[in-house]
Amino acid sequence: MSLPIVAVVGRPNVGKSTFVNRIAQSADAIVHEARGVTRDRSYHRAEWNGRDFMLIDTGGIENTKDDPFAESITAQALTATTEADVIVVLVDGTTGVTGEDEEVARKLKRAASPIFLVVNKMDTPNRVDEIHEFWALGLGEPHPVSATHGHGTGDLLDEIVAALPEPRPVTESDAIDVAIIGKPNAGKSSLLNRLVGTDRAIVSEVAGTTRDALDVLVDHEGRSYRFVDTAGIRRKARIDEDVEYYGFVRAMRAIDTAEVALLVIDATEGVTDQDQRVARFAAERGCALIILLNKWDLIDDPEWRDELDYQLEDRLGFVSYAPVLRISALTGAKVGRIFRAIDTAWGNYTRQIPTSQLNRVLTEMREFGHTVSKGARTLRIHYVTQTRIAPPGFAFFANHPQLADDSFKRYVENRLRDAFELTGTPIILKVKHKDS
Repeated sequence: MSLPIVAVVGRPNVGKSTFVNRIAQSADAIVHEARGVTRDRSYHRAEWNGRDFMLIDTGGIENTKDDPFAESITAQALTATTEADVIVVLVDGTTGVTGEDEEVARKLKRAASPIFLVVNKMDTPNRVDEIHEFWALGLGEPHPVSATHGHGTGDLLDEIVAALPEPRPVTESDAIDVAIIGKPNAGKSSLLNRLVGTDRAIVSEVAGTTRDALDVLVDHEGRSYRFVDTAGIRRKARIDEDVEYYGFVRAMRAIDTAEVALLVIDATEGVTDQDQRVARFAAERGCALIILLNKWDLIDDPEWRDELDYQLEDRLGFVSYAPVLRISALTGAKVGRIFRAIDTAWGNYTRQIPTSQLNRVLTEMREFGHTVSKGARTLRIHYVTQTRIAPPGFAFFANHPQLADDSFKRYVENRLRDAFELTGTPIILKVKHKDS
């Protein structure tokens, strides 16, 4: 299910990544005082008062010839605003209105989505007298916040959530939406042709042949699948032509709406940084994932096969829930197994686990005795329930939820995966106060 999107934009170094981390309650977005640290759009799940949405952290919008990436960074940020249901324009309250702020405002005044002008770094609460000058940007009422300390973010989130469109209900679909993703020339189009049984996609030895997203319906053993073959996803520094850049944007949108993603990796090259990056895109967007080691018919060296196993664990360990299939799109070897893998991943992605079974696992966890303590406080989880599907989400109610660190959450996720069939799907865990 596609979540509502909130894009966070502004000139460099106004605190966008810090703001995103505060709202998403994570430290996923890289924060640094230097300009230009955030180059690509990055997606982060967030929730406020029961409403789930996606935050897009963007690079700084600026017009400069000093940075060779400035033009593409700005294009990325502006593209994020065209995707967004709500736009947050961040400015720096300690510097006042700058020429760069005015340029950002000029670019966004015709945006179709609601805009919230947010004045960051207002670390002293109630100093509203310092933000009046930002009315001059013509973006509406300035909202003072401190992303570092959290001042003002609750009231702001109340307004943002109220402006989001109503969530789309999860309904039974006639076809499973499957995105075929990967870096250029990994064999995605050949795989699509093999799955479809016809030459639906253009296949070429030249990297980057597919510049748009192609979709085709396939019926297999009584079930329908909508396959989307996306343009190869490259590193940003290598995207020069406008047509290829927008092909990348459409590939991202295909992942946004996919229920299952097939990550095609060229087994002759191994797991590259680009493969890592594409897998992270799919993980950030919360779709089910299957990893396909393509061109396996060309691998006859036992040492290289062992090396590939090591690379999968080392470089794609963050999506260890994704099954790995070794296939050849060219010869068709093992391609038939992909349909069964999709069915399994999609079934787990949409699975609803009874509360009684979840709390039985919780009882076993208590008996095992693994918990977290800090000083006189000890984390005790009282109750667990499933809160969503596609992907599955679980809320654990505890006495001191702030003690549930990443290590403990990984332990809980592993116990859930041991107890239930969740292969192929990410899961979302939240630890809340027992009275909430």
